[in-house]
Amino acid sequence: MAFINQAVTVLQTLVIALGAGLAVWGVVNLMEGYGNDNPGANAYVR
Repeated sequence: MAFINQAVTVLQTLVIALGAGLAVWGVVNLMEGYGNDNPGANAYVR
């Protein structure tokens, strides 16, 4: 039974780490959408 409990604990840790990583990635992507630091990235600039 100890092995199963340890496996569940490891899986919980992995899921929490994956969720935290995805959350950080999402926040970074949101922040990249704001700001006008690179006008050359706009495809409609003439």
